[in-house]
Amino acid sequence: MQYLFTSDRLGFRNWIDSDIDKMTAVSADPEVMEFFPSTKTKEMTVDFINHMKEAFAKNAYCYFAVEVLNSKEFIGFIGLYYQSYESPFTPNVDVGYRLGKAYWGKGYATEGAKRCIEYGFNDIGLNKIIAIASENNVKSTNVMQKVGMELSGSFKHPKLADSPHLEMCFCYEICK
Repeated sequence: MQYLFTSDRLGFRNWIDSDIDKMTAVSADPEVMEFFPSTKTKEMTVDFINHMKEAFAKNAYCYFAVEVLNSKEFIGFIGLYYQSYESPFTPNVDVGYRLGKAYWGKGYATEGAKRCIEYGFNDIGLNKIIAIASENNVKSTNVMQKVGMELSGSFKHPKLADSPHLEMCFCYEICK
């Protein structure tokens, strides 16, 4: 598999059909999806992957499929995505990540987010990247801080209006 770019331990690539079942398993795990309104079905995952392929074709970035370089294990996604929902911080490009539980606590989210930010600044020419997380998602906000992002503020996420326990979100940002 040819990677678009790599970090010390991770390879970042566009999506392939054999990722569907693996990503479905990640997104169907209630612990992985704790800070989302619901888990995702296989059909929802297929739609997501197709949407990521389209985003990559249009922008040269997306939430990339990610593998561990030395084992070629698929671990989930880390990448960049253009967000345009209504908020004080959008439209903007967001760095996001969703990893299988077996890959938590190994520094992969931090390493991958940092590398994707570098890709966004150096290869895509972005000047600013944001990250959004529910205020109670401490693990995610810790990653944002570790990669050098700073808190911009908080807001009620319009896509989470039906999930009041998740609706209040932090926005972090980093500029080139």
